[in-house]
Amino acid sequence: MENSEETFRLEIKTDPESVRQQAIWSGIRPGMQVLDVGCGPGKTTSILHEMVQPGGSAVGIDLSLERISHAKNYYGQQGIEFKVCNLKKPLEGIGQFDLIWVRFILEYFRKESFDIVYNLSQILKPGGCLCLLDLDYNCLSHHELPPMMQDFLTKLIVRAEKEANFDAYAGRKLYSYLFDHGFINIQVDLMAHHLFYGSISDTDLFNWMKKLEMIQSEFENLFSDYPGGCKAFINDFKMFLINPRRFTYTPLILCKGMKPYA
Repeated sequence: MENSEETFRLEIKTDPESVRQQAIWSGIRPGMQVLDVGCGPGKTTSILHEMVQPGGSAVGIDLSLERISHAKNYYGQQGIEFKVCNLKKPLEGIGQFDLIWVRFILEYFRKESFDIVYNLSQILKPGGCLCLLDLDYNCLSHHELPPMMQDFLTKLIVRAEKEANFDAYAGRKLYSYLFDHGFINIQVDLMAHHLFYGSISDTDLFNWMKKLEMIQSEFENLFSDYPGGCKAFINDFKMFLINPRRFTYTPLILCKGMKPYA
């Protein structure tokens, strides 16, 4: 999903009220030290920081230097730190945390997700909570998508899995990650993330179209299989999205577990 406009896309797609509701479910409370994994431009980290006041602190980590620089410039303040980190390596020197928040991240690490959860467990305090939130059947649930478009969309997802390490089914795996790493008191919930019927907002339309543009740049040769090529597919999908009759949704799986004391 790397793109010159990715920081802007992440900023406008982040809904503060959804973040707060999901963080409350995750057990956030004042005084906690919280880690925001894959913090992007820092908007979510700022919200989590607000929710652990008074007395709490927040650290946001991301692989992108550009995103971390943006986060420091726009959201840096006392009690918030932003650091460049590689989740596929041991996370040393960033501290220990009461709550680790991992939202919309593991879907981009299909092969490494299990090991990433282990790395995160090593910097979670005993009794602390690891919260994994991710999408399932991502980008695939649409009605009434023409068969030609549905077939092509499925091919795109398969290609993204093989060549870009993307996991359209990340959500259903979260429970097993926590279970297999020995977490206790595991809880799971499910809600809709994308739920479009009737008119679509400008923000949601921009988000989806920007995703398609990024996919186009990554897998442009695949679009030769679609009549009219990539421009035709993107235009057809845009017409589908702005049709108030269409119905689109993506399930969000929320999973949290406690690290044992011994």
